[in-house]
Amino acid sequence: MSRFLAPLVLATIIVEVGFSVSTAAAPASMHFNSLSLDLPFGDRMFDGPDADAINNNCLACHSAGMVLNQPKLPRKVWEAEVEKMRAAYKAPVAEEDVKAIVDYLTRIKGSD
Repeated sequence: MSRFLAPLVLATIIVEVGFSVSTAAAPASMHFNSLSLDLPFGDRMFDGPDADAINNNCLACHSAGMVLNQPKLPRKVWEAEVEKMRAAYKAPVAEEDVKAIVDYLTRIKGSD
Protein backbone atom coordinates (compact mmCIF):
# COMPACT_ATOMS: atom_id res chain seq x y z
CA MET A 1 0.00 0.00 0.00
CA SER A 2 2.86 2.41 0.68
CA ARG A 3 3.93 1.84 -2.91
CA PHE A 4 0.70 3.59 -4.05
CA LEU A 5 0.62 6.13 -1.23
CA ALA A 6 3.95 7.83 -2.07
CA PRO A 7 2.97 8.81 -5.66
CA LEU A 8 -0.44 9.97 -4.42
CA VAL A 9 1.14 12.19 -1.75
CA LEU A 10 3.64 13.55 -4.29
CA ALA A 11 0.88 14.32 -6.80
CA THR A 12 -1.16 16.07 -4.10
CA ILE A 13 1.83 18.23 -3.12
CA ILE A 14 2.51 19.17 -6.77
CA VAL A 15 -1.12 20.15 -7.32
CA GLU A 16 -1.24 22.21 -4.09
CA VAL A 17 2.00 24.01 -4.95
CA GLY A 18 0.71 24.71 -8.44
CA PHE A 19 -2.51 26.23 -7.11
CA SER A 20 -0.70 28.37 -4.57
CA VAL A 21 1.77 29.67 -7.18
CA SER A 22 -0.93 30.46 -9.73
CA THR A 23 -3.12 32.32 -7.23
CA ALA A 24 -0.18 34.16 -5.70
CA ALA A 25 0.99 35.41 -9.10
CA ALA A 26 -2.42 36.75 -10.15
CA PRO A 27 -2.85 40.51 -9.70
CA ALA A 28 -5.51 41.66 -7.26
CA SER A 29 -7.28 43.72 -9.94
CA MET A 30 -6.73 45.07 -13.40
CA HIS A 31 -6.96 48.71 -14.40
CA PHE A 32 -7.50 49.88 -17.97
CA ASN A 33 -6.76 53.39 -19.20
CA SER A 34 -8.58 55.04 -22.09
CA LEU A 35 -6.48 55.96 -25.08
CA SER A 36 -7.39 58.33 -27.87
CA LEU A 37 -5.63 58.29 -31.23
CA ASP A 38 -5.78 60.76 -34.10
CA LEU A 39 -5.31 58.89 -37.36
CA PRO A 40 -4.33 60.60 -40.60
CA PHE A 41 -7.19 61.74 -42.79
CA GLY A 42 -7.75 59.22 -45.56
CA ASP A 43 -11.12 59.91 -47.15
CA ARG A 44 -9.66 61.03 -50.45
CA MET A 45 -11.78 60.36 -53.49
CA PHE A 46 -11.01 60.73 -57.15
CA ASP A 47 -12.52 63.53 -59.21
CA GLY A 48 -13.05 64.26 -62.87
CA PRO A 49 -14.46 62.19 -65.74
CA ASP A 50 -15.11 58.51 -64.91
CA ALA A 51 -14.36 59.16 -61.22
CA ASP A 52 -17.70 57.72 -60.09
CA ALA A 53 -16.75 54.31 -61.48
CA ILE A 54 -13.42 54.15 -59.65
CA ASN A 55 -14.82 55.70 -56.44
CA ASN A 56 -17.79 53.32 -56.31
CA ASN A 57 -15.81 50.20 -57.17
CA CYS A 58 -12.10 50.41 -56.42
CA LEU A 59 -12.34 52.40 -53.19
CA ALA A 60 -14.50 49.70 -51.65
CA CYS A 61 -11.28 47.71 -51.07
CA HIS A 62 -8.40 50.07 -51.87
CA SER A 63 -7.51 53.51 -50.53
CA ALA A 64 -7.01 56.34 -52.99
CA GLY A 65 -3.41 56.55 -51.79
CA MET A 66 -2.83 52.91 -52.65
CA VAL A 67 -4.14 53.49 -56.17
CA LEU A 68 -2.08 56.65 -56.61
CA ASN A 69 1.11 54.84 -55.53
CA GLN A 70 0.89 52.25 -58.30
CA PRO A 71 3.44 52.39 -61.11
CA LYS A 72 2.54 53.83 -64.50
CA LEU A 73 1.31 50.94 -66.62
CA PRO A 74 0.11 50.50 -70.21
CA ARG A 75 -3.64 50.35 -70.85
CA LYS A 76 -3.52 46.58 -71.56
CA VAL A 77 -2.01 45.96 -68.11
CA TRP A 78 -4.70 48.09 -66.42
CA GLU A 79 -7.35 46.11 -68.30
CA ALA A 80 -5.78 42.88 -67.03
CA GLU A 81 -5.62 44.26 -63.47
CA VAL A 82 -9.31 45.15 -63.44
CA GLU A 83 -10.21 41.74 -64.87
CA LYS A 84 -8.01 40.07 -62.24
CA MET A 85 -9.91 41.91 -59.50
CA ARG A 86 -13.20 40.69 -60.94
CA ALA A 87 -12.17 37.09 -61.67
CA ALA A 88 -9.68 36.18 -58.93
CA TYR A 89 -10.92 38.37 -56.08
CA LYS A 90 -14.61 38.46 -57.05
CA ALA A 91 -14.76 42.25 -57.01
CA PRO A 92 -18.38 43.18 -57.77
CA VAL A 93 -17.47 45.50 -60.64
CA ALA A 94 -20.22 45.75 -63.24
CA GLU A 95 -19.19 45.16 -66.85
CA GLU A 96 -20.37 48.66 -67.80
CA ASP A 97 -17.93 50.19 -65.25
CA VAL A 98 -14.82 48.36 -66.50
CA LYS A 99 -14.09 50.72 -69.41
CA ALA A 100 -14.55 53.81 -67.23
CA ILE A 101 -12.20 52.40 -64.56
CA VAL A 102 -9.55 51.46 -67.12
CA ASP A 103 -9.91 54.87 -68.83
CA TYR A 104 -9.41 56.64 -65.50
CA LEU A 105 -6.43 54.50 -64.44
CA THR A 106 -4.83 54.94 -67.86
CA ARG A 107 -5.34 58.70 -67.67
CA ILE A 108 -3.80 59.12 -64.19
CA LYS A 109 -1.33 56.18 -64.08
CA GLY A 110 -0.88 55.18 -67.71
CA SER A 111 2.39 54.79 -69.57
CA ASP A 112 0.94 54.76 -73.11
